[in-house]
Amino acid sequence: MVTTHKKIKVNNVSRQRPKSASAAFFANPKIFVIIALLFLLLILFPLAKNYSRKALIEKEIEEINQEILAFEKQNYELQEMISYLQSDQSLEEQARLNMGMRKPGESVAVVQGDFSHLAAPEPVRPIPMPNWKKWYKYFFK
Repeated sequence: MVTTHKKIKVNNVSRQRPKSASAAFFANPKIFVIIALLFLLLILFPLAKNYSRKALIEKEIEEINQEILAFEKQNYELQEMISYLQSDQSLEEQARLNMGMRKPGESVAVVQGDFSHLAAPEPVRPIPMPNWKKWYKYFFK
Protein backbone atom coordinates (compact mmCIF):
# COMPACT_ATOMS: atom_id res chain seq x y z
CA MET A 1 0.00 0.00 0.00
CA VAL A 2 1.50 3.29 -1.03
CA THR A 3 0.63 6.48 0.78
CA THR A 4 0.60 9.70 -1.02
CA HIS A 5 1.01 13.07 0.51
CA LYS A 6 -0.12 16.38 -0.80
CA LYS A 7 2.42 19.15 -0.83
CA ILE A 8 1.38 22.43 0.66
CA LYS A 9 3.26 25.66 0.27
CA VAL A 10 3.10 28.10 3.14
CA ASN A 11 5.29 31.20 3.15
CA ASN A 12 7.41 29.72 0.36
CA VAL A 13 8.16 26.63 2.46
CA SER A 14 6.89 23.36 1.18
CA ARG A 15 5.51 20.91 3.72
CA GLN A 16 3.94 17.56 3.39
CA ARG A 17 0.64 17.02 5.10
CA PRO A 18 0.35 13.61 6.77
CA LYS A 19 -2.52 11.54 5.61
CA SER A 20 -3.76 10.01 8.92
CA ALA A 21 -4.78 11.80 12.15
CA SER A 22 -2.47 9.75 14.37
CA ALA A 23 0.49 10.63 12.19
CA ALA A 24 -0.46 14.30 12.48
CA PHE A 25 -0.74 13.94 16.25
CA PHE A 26 2.79 12.55 16.63
CA ALA A 27 4.25 14.84 14.00
CA ASN A 28 3.57 17.85 16.22
CA PRO A 29 6.79 18.39 18.20
CA LYS A 30 5.05 19.92 21.24
CA ILE A 31 2.87 16.89 21.76
CA PHE A 32 5.81 14.56 21.25
CA VAL A 33 7.83 16.42 23.91
CA ILE A 34 4.94 16.29 26.39
CA ILE A 35 4.51 12.56 25.86
CA ALA A 36 8.25 12.00 26.21
CA LEU A 37 8.32 13.98 29.47
CA LEU A 38 5.39 12.01 30.86
CA PHE A 39 7.15 8.80 29.91
CA LEU A 40 10.34 9.97 31.65
CA LEU A 41 8.38 10.88 34.78
CA LEU A 42 6.78 7.45 34.83
CA ILE A 43 10.26 5.93 34.73
CA LEU A 44 11.93 8.34 37.17
CA PHE A 45 9.43 8.00 40.04
CA PRO A 46 10.10 4.29 40.63
CA LEU A 47 13.83 4.88 40.19
CA ALA A 48 13.84 7.63 42.82
CA LYS A 49 11.82 5.45 45.17
CA ASN A 50 14.26 2.55 44.73
CA TYR A 51 17.24 4.86 45.22
CA SER A 52 15.84 6.20 48.50
CA ARG A 53 15.13 2.64 49.69
CA LYS A 54 18.67 1.61 48.76
CA ALA A 55 20.16 4.56 50.67
CA LEU A 56 18.03 3.74 53.72
CA ILE A 57 19.05 0.08 53.62
CA GLU A 58 22.74 0.99 53.25
CA LYS A 59 22.45 3.29 56.26
CA GLU A 60 20.87 0.52 58.33
CA ILE A 61 23.60 -1.90 57.23
CA GLU A 62 26.28 0.58 58.31
CA GLU A 63 24.61 1.03 61.72
CA ILE A 64 24.38 -2.74 62.18
CA ASN A 65 28.05 -3.12 61.22
CA GLN A 66 28.96 -0.53 63.85
CA GLU A 67 26.95 -2.48 66.43
CA ILE A 68 28.72 -5.68 65.39
CA LEU A 69 32.11 -4.03 65.88
CA ALA A 70 31.07 -2.76 69.32
CA PHE A 71 29.88 -6.25 70.33
CA GLU A 72 33.07 -7.84 69.03
CA LYS A 73 35.15 -5.38 71.07
CA GLN A 74 33.05 -6.07 74.17
CA ASN A 75 33.37 -9.81 73.54
CA TYR A 76 37.16 -9.51 73.25
CA GLU A 77 37.34 -7.55 76.52
CA LEU A 78 35.18 -10.14 78.28
CA GLN A 79 37.37 -12.96 76.94
CA GLU A 80 40.44 -11.15 78.30
CA MET A 81 38.71 -10.75 81.70
CA ILE A 82 37.79 -14.45 81.77
CA SER A 83 41.33 -15.52 80.93
CA TYR A 84 42.71 -13.23 83.67
CA LEU A 85 40.23 -14.45 86.26
CA GLN A 86 41.14 -18.06 85.44
CA SER A 87 44.87 -17.36 85.83
CA ASP A 88 46.98 -18.12 88.92
CA GLN A 89 47.80 -14.45 89.30
CA SER A 90 44.15 -13.57 89.81
CA LEU A 91 43.69 -16.41 92.27
CA GLU A 92 46.70 -15.25 94.29
CA GLU A 93 45.53 -11.63 94.28
CA GLN A 94 42.05 -12.55 95.47
CA ALA A 95 43.47 -14.75 98.21
CA ARG A 96 45.73 -11.93 99.47
CA LEU A 97 43.08 -9.21 99.36
CA ASN A 98 39.93 -10.98 100.45
CA MET A 99 41.18 -13.81 102.66
CA GLY A 100 44.27 -12.23 104.19
CA MET A 101 46.51 -15.07 103.03
CA ARG A 102 50.24 -14.72 102.44
CA LYS A 103 53.11 -16.73 101.01
CA PRO A 104 55.48 -18.56 103.35
CA GLY A 105 58.25 -16.24 104.49
CA GLU A 106 56.27 -13.06 103.79
CA SER A 107 55.19 -10.66 106.47
CA VAL A 108 52.05 -8.56 106.21
CA ALA A 109 52.15 -4.90 107.23
CA VAL A 110 48.87 -3.15 107.98
CA VAL A 111 48.98 0.63 107.96
CA GLN A 112 46.27 2.28 110.03
CA GLY A 113 45.41 5.91 110.23
CA ASP A 114 43.49 8.74 108.69
CA PHE A 115 44.66 9.39 105.13
CA SER A 116 41.90 11.81 104.14
CA HIS A 117 44.35 14.73 104.18
CA LEU A 118 46.22 13.04 101.31
CA ALA A 119 43.20 13.28 99.05
CA ALA A 120 43.34 15.85 96.26
CA PRO A 121 41.99 19.21 97.36
CA GLU A 122 38.97 20.63 95.61
CA PRO A 123 39.89 23.05 92.85
CA VAL A 124 39.44 26.71 93.71
CA ARG A 125 36.88 28.34 91.47
CA PRO A 126 37.46 32.00 90.65
CA ILE A 127 34.75 34.45 91.59
CA PRO A 128 33.00 35.54 88.41
CA MET A 129 33.70 39.11 87.39
CA PRO A 130 30.64 41.38 86.85
CA ASN A 131 29.87 42.26 83.24
CA TRP A 132 30.52 45.97 83.69
CA LYS A 133 34.07 45.18 84.88
CA LYS A 134 34.63 42.91 81.91
CA TRP A 135 33.57 45.66 79.49
CA TYR A 136 35.70 48.23 81.32
CA LYS A 137 38.68 45.92 81.16
CA TYR A 138 38.05 45.18 77.51
CA PHE A 139 37.88 48.83 76.39
CA PHE A 140 40.23 50.63 78.77
CA LYS A 141 42.95 48.18 79.71
